[in-house]
Amino acid sequence: MTSLSTRRLSGIVAVAALAAAGTAVAGGPTSAAPVGPTMDIQLLSFNDFHGNLEPPGGSSGRVLLSDRYKEQATTTNGRTTYSVVPADQVNAGGAEYLATHLAEARKGHPYSLTVAAGDIVGASPLLSAAFHDEPTIESMNELGLDVTAVGNHEFDEGYKELQRLADGGCLPDGTGANNQDSCPGGKSFSGADFPILAANVRYKATGQTILPATWVKNFKGAKIGFIGMTLKDTPNIVTKSGVEGLEFTDEVQTANDLVPTLEAQGVKAIVVLLHQGATPLRTASYAGGPNTKPASGLENRYDSACQAGGGLNPDESASPVISIAKRLSPQIDMIISGHTHQPYVCNIPDPAGQPRLVTSASSFGRLFTETNLTYDRRTQDVVRTSVDAANMVVTRDVPKDTAQTELIGTYKTLIAPIASRVLGTITSDITRSTNAGGESPLGDLIADAQLADPSVVTGGQTPTIAFMNPGGIRADLTVASSSWGEASGAVTFEEAFTVQPFNNYLVSLTMTGAQIKELLREQWGGGSIASPNTVTSSKILQVSQGFAYTYTNGTLGEVTLNGAPLVDSQSYRVVTNNFLADGGDGFPAFTQGAGKYIGGLDIDAFASYLEGHSPYSPAPLTRITKN
Repeated sequence: MTSLSTRRLSGIVAVAALAAAGTAVAGGPTSAAPVGPTMDIQLLSFNDFHGNLEPPGGSSGRVLLSDRYKEQATTTNGRTTYSVVPADQVNAGGAEYLATHLAEARKGHPYSLTVAAGDIVGASPLLSAAFHDEPTIESMNELGLDVTAVGNHEFDEGYKELQRLADGGCLPDGTGANNQDSCPGGKSFSGADFPILAANVRYKATGQTILPATWVKNFKGAKIGFIGMTLKDTPNIVTKSGVEGLEFTDEVQTANDLVPTLEAQGVKAIVVLLHQGATPLRTASYAGGPNTKPASGLENRYDSACQAGGGLNPDESASPVISIAKRLSPQIDMIISGHTHQPYVCNIPDPAGQPRLVTSASSFGRLFTETNLTYDRRTQDVVRTSVDAANMVVTRDVPKDTAQTELIGTYKTLIAPIASRVLGTITSDITRSTNAGGESPLGDLIADAQLADPSVVTGGQTPTIAFMNPGGIRADLTVASSSWGEASGAVTFEEAFTVQPFNNYLVSLTMTGAQIKELLREQWGGGSIASPNTVTSSKILQVSQGFAYTYTNGTLGEVTLNGAPLVDSQSYRVVTNNFLADGGDGFPAFTQGAGKYIGGLDIDAFASYLEGHSPYSPAPLTRITKN
């Protein structure tokens, strides 16, 4: 893997000329050229890795091989229940296996690039997050990542931390402060060996991008240009303080404005790395058996969208990348996307009516996309009709990459004392699965933990209502999980952190009854998404015990606190996380709250509650009712 500094040296003259355009350059021109007028180039791409160095567990670590579903019976204490489960699936993902698959895919392809479309870090498992995601950057260096776009989760700890991940250096955070430790054990951190592109993220004061906007790879005179961007709505789904002083520009305008800049450098072959995506139309179905009702919303197999006759959901809220792709300059030859955690390889013709592929490789390193294309040396451009791509499963039946195994082992040793601490036990699985109203057992638990946290009590004011955003709940708590050899049902700090991996702070504030009702109405508007895997205009907040409400078709009904109707003119003390308190996920009503007080970390409140309420059993879902 060529280091970033080496790349910059090889193109030092070009870099000086292109600094103002925010372009990173790799591989200077050479006199040698391959025989013949064309060159075959391979692109290997992935997205939304989210620091999953170890193989992800549960459904997050599986890939569906067919659209077939079956009925499964489970008997507990003499009672049999039935569920609908995939009939054909395989375990997938993990850096050790991803690195091996990528290395194997590169064989026979002398001109190959490995690229990504954002969210490489952020919302990461504890193994990476405990060290500010330095392990994931090192892992990407080892597996040969050449370039990535920035995603929204790269801003979880603020843009300055993103710049540190790119450039290197250690944080003076103290050993284990907030369960995080930069450069543990005296290690050094040199940063990314690959450019992190942020074409549409600029300083408001200067208009300069916070990181390079473009990157050019020169294969013996054949230049491939990359434009990297995150979704323009990133400020609405990250913590406000982390992007203070920045502006996020429109994806289409940004990319189209950069095309002439690249063409002036002799670059006509252009690929956009875009952290925005689409949702495939559902083709999986289950007719239902004697013990179940017909199921809906079943997940498709990994290659159903477009590759096998499927398609993308045309609704703008479900597939915003479609509108973007239709308006991007015809000079752009391909779009590698992400954000929605969905797999697809689809043709969305450019404005000139020419075929143009848009791809996404699911999430967590379970898939990668292999794209092969022909570069015409006479036109210095991609032969558009030659572009062929397919998503490939990162199976775990291949040898582990030894460099990745060594890296994981090092950080497993360093994290063990924190990760393996048992907080308490659960009597059954606590999941994110919701009832008809959108309430989940895990949402109830987290909201109750926030309400019980003493760190948000100020001036004698104790919160009486807690709100939790469903998109911040990233995993289930399962009885069977035992990554550190703990007993069945035991919950470790690592498992709790996997559920809430953002290190958000809790914030208490005062809202009137009328403001709270307006907040609830915002659940059916605002155009944000409840989670990366479920694109919807509805985003049902999870609420604490004692607070309840009903709704019908997006119309708010009765709202009560401890059985009494909420009074519009009365003030109530509320607790939530700092992301929501800043109006994140399209909830501006939170910003109208008064007397904001910042408490402790959400993960600490969650861990403390589990310790104080062990063994924990889920209660009936009676807080949110859809009529």
